[in-house]
Amino acid sequence: MKIIPALMVVAATELLAAGASASDSGDEIFIRANQIGYDLKATKLAVAFSRQPLPPTFELISLADDGPVWFKGESKPVTNAVWGQFSQHVELDFSGFHRPGDYVLRFGNARSFPFRIGGGIYAGLPATLLEFMREQRCGFNPWLGTNCHQLDGRTAYGPLTNGSPMDATGGWHDAGDMLKYLLTSGNATAQMLLAYQLNAKLNADQFDALGRPGTNGIPDLLDEARWGLDWLLKLHPAPDQLYHQVADDRDHAGWRLPQNETVDYGWGKGGARVVYFADGRPQGLKQYQSESTGMANLAGRYAAAMALAWQIWKNNPRERDFAGRCLQAGREVYALGREKEGVQQGDSFGAPYRYEETTWADDMEWGAAELFRATGQQQYRTDAKRYAGLAADESWMGKEQTRHYQYYPFVNAGHFRLYDLVDPQTRAALAGYYRAGIERCIRVGGGNPYHAGVPFIWCSDNLVAALVTQCQFYERMTGDKRYRRFAAEQRDWLLGRNPWGMTMFTGLGSQSPKDVHLMTVQLLKRPVRGALVDGPVYERIFTSLKGVTVGQPDPFAAFQGSAVYHDDGQDYSSNEPTMDGTASAILMFALCASSD
Repeated sequence: MKIIPALMVVAATELLAAGASASDSGDEIFIRANQIGYDLKATKLAVAFSRQPLPPTFELISLADDGPVWFKGESKPVTNAVWGQFSQHVELDFSGFHRPGDYVLRFGNARSFPFRIGGGIYAGLPATLLEFMREQRCGFNPWLGTNCHQLDGRTAYGPLTNGSPMDATGGWHDAGDMLKYLLTSGNATAQMLLAYQLNAKLNADQFDALGRPGTNGIPDLLDEARWGLDWLLKLHPAPDQLYHQVADDRDHAGWRLPQNETVDYGWGKGGARVVYFADGRPQGLKQYQSESTGMANLAGRYAAAMALAWQIWKNNPRERDFAGRCLQAGREVYALGREKEGVQQGDSFGAPYRYEETTWADDMEWGAAELFRATGQQQYRTDAKRYAGLAADESWMGKEQTRHYQYYPFVNAGHFRLYDLVDPQTRAALAGYYRAGIERCIRVGGGNPYHAGVPFIWCSDNLVAALVTQCQFYERMTGDKRYRRFAAEQRDWLLGRNPWGMTMFTGLGSQSPKDVHLMTVQLLKRPVRGALVDGPVYERIFTSLKGVTVGQPDPFAAFQGSAVYHDDGQDYSSNEPTMDGTASAILMFALCASSD
């Protein structure tokens, strides 16, 4: 979830690069482009803005200061949208340029950050993002080189007496805090497995199963997904049992390293943490009760992950037993979801914040589709079609506001995974659901110069990654390329084509988040690459949250507009990395790389 520590003493972010703040002269020009780069034949767009009228032409030059001009284009004024105090925006389109190399854009007296044009631009990014996934590991943490939370946990709400010991070690810390959720981890595991299945080139092997440097003959992406699968199996100790959350907001007790846990859940400081049983009913140990109605949301994603594991490992003689365990667990938990349709939300203790998911049919559709692929049993396909009709195009897309994680996962992978298994009429309906959501996002994007098609709610960057993924799914399903440009604009928003000129991933690009709301980084002053931060939020959200402030002065003050973003460790609303968001970006980049 989120950290709301008792003490936050972090200096304001310093300017990260030239051009990060606006001058007082009022005539400075700013260029925002994808800082990672552009595929040779792909859409290549940048945005430039100022308070004053902008030049009619721009140039693409080689990275060297004295490099030649390789391309000259006309700037296209954006007349129907503004951002903050900047009324003059133009689009710089150099899609027609196809020469590989390293370049910058020159526009008036301004230059962009450098970027590359070439092939395989995104091929290495999933491996980079795995660095953050390893940093989030619980049980044994290879980034820290030590164990943590070895006493997880003791039960609540289950068939066992409250406080009974149960092995819930392992998994991933959820975000900047150290809670662990099946709600997010099940999705992260399934999306990483799907990324591997859809892009066979994601086979880098530079780390062992424990996440330590060295090879083990297994792709690192599968090692990471296996870490999730092993934890998910522990949460299902019997055919009729499923646990869903380790720890709660008592975790939010100040900065500390995972191996130095101090919180007391009733069994001593730094001792065992509570493990919540999924019973499909409202839960909460104090005044804040969830609005749970079932457990199909958790069960569907769990089943999808386990059925994907079977599909990937079934032909490996050394892993046949593991694959079989996964498939059996997936079938059992899917049955639990079918019995208790509805949602199991996250649990809170002394704070009002929790994961407030309300959708579940999309998850059961995905689980049923993967189980049909794994078993060939017709009932699963029949179920998947029914759940697809229930899920339809219900999502966050086109909405101005939602509850926290209300429409989760933020993309329904079930429509994509069911598509090639059904009749033409059902295929048309599935494609139509995706198309309707994308079209709503296009209308939203028309309200800003960047065409960002998401509401700026908590974890808006996760929504952007989901939107790109849905566009990619739609094209793969139908062959219809109409949304390529729009998808590129959303992807590029995450990679620097935004008002702040920041990539939204730590360690990527020329200017990226550094002062993130992450305890390990804050305490050790050690950067971690590949973490997707929450992203910009409406100012009204930022000002309404408890315990969130930023240092002054704000170096990005001039660029705040419809939404605000702060590279400041005190801002858990826009600058906290999330494990599940990073996993979803792995899937997004896997799709982008395979379409290069």
